[in-house]
Amino acid sequence: MASHSPALHRLVGFGRYLRAVGLPVGTGRVLAFCRAAVALDPFDREDLRLAARATLVSRHEDLPVVDALFHRYFHDGAAAPDETFVGGAATPTAEPKTRVPTGEEPDGIVVAASWRGGGAEEELEGESAIRVVASDTEVLRRKDFADLTVDERRAALALVRRLAFAIPSRRSRRYRASPSGDRLDFRRTIRQSLRTEGEPFRRRWKARRTRPRPLVLILDVSGSMAPYSRPLVEFAHAAVRAGRKVEVFCFGTRLTRITRAVRSRHPGEALTSAGAAVTDWEGGTRIGESLKELLDGWASRSALRGSVVVLCSDGLERGDPELLARQMQRLARLAHRLVWVNPLKGSPRYEPLARGMAASLPFVDVFLPGHDLESLEALSAAVALA
Repeated sequence: MASHSPALHRLVGFGRYLRAVGLPVGTGRVLAFCRAAVALDPFDREDLRLAARATLVSRHEDLPVVDALFHRYFHDGAAAPDETFVGGAATPTAEPKTRVPTGEEPDGIVVAASWRGGGAEEELEGESAIRVVASDTEVLRRKDFADLTVDERRAALALVRRLAFAIPSRRSRRYRASPSGDRLDFRRTIRQSLRTEGEPFRRRWKARRTRPRPLVLILDVSGSMAPYSRPLVEFAHAAVRAGRKVEVFCFGTRLTRITRAVRSRHPGEALTSAGAAVTDWEGGTRIGESLKELLDGWASRSALRGSVVVLCSDGLERGDPELLARQMQRLARLAHRLVWVNPLKGSPRYEPLARGMAASLPFVDVFLPGHDLESLEALSAAVALA
């Protein structure tokens, strides 16, 4: 989102407005408010008010103040004062300090070049301001990763990190007590009846336990996948952080396991570690040989058996397509679901005519694009439901 966006100035200005009356609203809270506004209905001021209450203050006694100032600011058009804040205290006469973007702003948002708000002509009122913020993000969600500017890429990667990732699950043979279960628990029911000495009792129910299903991500980091490799590694980082039974592999001309590398809490460190581990980054593509290496070394392990396998590649195989077909068949037999993510599928003119893709499709359960944020959101949902 551009630092000069009038909508962003308006949202940040509300944080300044609260600080002007003495509320301890830090930069992190203002950023959280901006992120929440992006996800809201652009026409619903009530949702925005609730987001402000949830993100900008932490003390219960401050909530009435937020409500009153929200109405004045967004309904009556009050302007935030020009001021600089030091340690949370307002000093309106001080010269504003320039904030130089470092590239490490939370979630990729550069708030503004200065804490001083723009003039009245730059500010949009009410629904219009929120609509612009939401519109910017919607455009970003649907823009191909290959077409992003440097600033857009930074913001897009931040949004990838925020994906709500749910690990796939399976129903086990064991049961657990559950008020909403679909099976009568005779043992607990009889035990309850003994306690009441024959008096009327409630029936007890049980449901099958769920267990996390193994998830295996196989990422193509060859030269043809260069615009998409970073977002996919960020996606893998989110997956590894969401569950323990997750394995991540990269391949170009050879296979490399990067699970440990992407376990770092910091996304930047995870990418650096992954890049250091992979020696054939942005090189050639040998999908069949890489899959054979994976299956020969991991087929006997629980990581693959009954797992959800997500293979991210454009399918531009430089090796033997018959070898690839055989390995895909082996993989499909081991996996619970086999998902192929191809960024080229994002084009309406795309047809899976490449030799590698054509050889693989008969063994694929789910075929998805992976060229933008929206498609990665769809992938996250598909994995959770697999």
